[in-house]
Amino acid sequence: MGVARFSLFKIASSHLHRMHHPSALRQMSFASGLQNSTIFRSQGLIGGQWVAAHDGIWNFFRFNPSTGEIIADVPFMGRRETNDAISSAYQAFNSWSKLTAAERSKYLRKWYDLIMSHKEELGQLITLEQGKPLKEALGEVSYGASFIEFFAEEAKQVYGDIIPATLADRRLFVLKQPVGVVGAITPWNFPLAMITRKVGPALACGCTVVVKPSELTPLTALAAAELALQAGIPPGVLNVVMGNASDIGDALLASPQVRKITFTGSTAVGKKLMAGAAGTVKRIAAKFRNSGQTCVCANRVIVQEGIYEKFAEAFSKAVQNLQVGDGFTEGVAQGPLINEAAVQKVESFLQDALSKGAKVILGGKRHSLGMTFYEPTVVTDVKSDMLLAREEVFGPVAPLLRFKTEEEAICIANDTNAGLAAYIFTNNVQRTWRVSEALEYGLVGVNEGIISTEVAPFGGVKQSGLGREGSKYGIDEYLELKYVCLGDMNRK
Repeated sequence: MGVARFSLFKIASSHLHRMHHPSALRQMSFASGLQNSTIFRSQGLIGGQWVAAHDGIWNFFRFNPSTGEIIADVPFMGRRETNDAISSAYQAFNSWSKLTAAERSKYLRKWYDLIMSHKEELGQLITLEQGKPLKEALGEVSYGASFIEFFAEEAKQVYGDIIPATLADRRLFVLKQPVGVVGAITPWNFPLAMITRKVGPALACGCTVVVKPSELTPLTALAAAELALQAGIPPGVLNVVMGNASDIGDALLASPQVRKITFTGSTAVGKKLMAGAAGTVKRIAAKFRNSGQTCVCANRVIVQEGIYEKFAEAFSKAVQNLQVGDGFTEGVAQGPLINEAAVQKVESFLQDALSKGAKVILGGKRHSLGMTFYEPTVVTDVKSDMLLAREEVFGPVAPLLRFKTEEEAICIANDTNAGLAAYIFTNNVQRTWRVSEALEYGLVGVNEGIISTEVAPFGGVKQSGLGREGSKYGIDEYLELKYVCLGDMNRK
């Protein structure tokens, strides 16, 4: 056992006293059961083969955030393995892209069926490695699978155009063709859905893919890839590498064979990818600011001053009833944060707010459960200069801001470099239209807080990204337009 492996094992061992808790023992049983499942994989997928790292290093441990238990030991891959995956995808592209849309559709439909038939196992795996409550994890499986189902049908609807000719002897038309090899970089908060939302449209239109899942949650991605193989998707069409994020990203950016990068993650990393992609002129679709632990959750709650105190009291009572615990416990609404760094970020943001006059009226500290559990927290008297109002806390903290007029509310909402999702609640139809149009966001929910669906476009404006995922618009991100002009058409 190498030094790196030993040090990581010591971290996990410090929490072994929790293993006697019934919930911890239950999670251990889930883990052992999944490790014997046909979908459990802990190696990378390159060219249809499950492979280890070239240098044989196996010191990339994956932990259960609820207990500290080691779930799996996976290879630490880097530039060499990524280049192998790119070559495999490039070779597979020639044949995959030449299949008819109907043929690709059948493969995707089979993949969807397999995902749904393994819904329970996939949900348990998500909860084990990511920590969210099992009910939410099962919901993610259905949501993630819906993209595969949707794009299985959308594959057969990639239409071109006939353009009215400008000259009598010419015929003009536009073809839509797959862009080529796609590098997909995904985050940890939705380890299945973030992948299917990218891979579904890519495969549907004839692209091949190299997926780099988050180093925090690679096992769900590997399970999904195993099901893709079981569905008959040819070797090399879908590849998965994980490990050294910097080296993997650099290899994807440097390769001229990779024609598109699709990324969901932080703004800082997104900007680096955009800069790195310029050298080989890659297409970029980036969804930024992905740091509760959902990129579309409300980071600020802006409340009219006339009802501010009443709302804060009612809201706190509702939040107080949220049950915190491990994701396999019935009734749990909030699991642990993904790691210690996430907890420290919440603490630093909260300390900044308190130092500038904010008040905690609920929660505000680590949960008695220990590990990375944090109390559901409500903060009042939040001002626009506080970190809670400027950046995503990506934790269970709800900051409440005041506004007087509709115009002021819109100004506060738009005073950010982010622009992914916003929500308004009103009974005034005219205000619905005015505010929806004025908000500088890619997604707007009106009297509804859960708006993501495979049939609607997902994506932001400003520094929240480029392009859209999902819906009929999402597949266009993986297609090139080719204009063809036929001349001398009047010759007999």
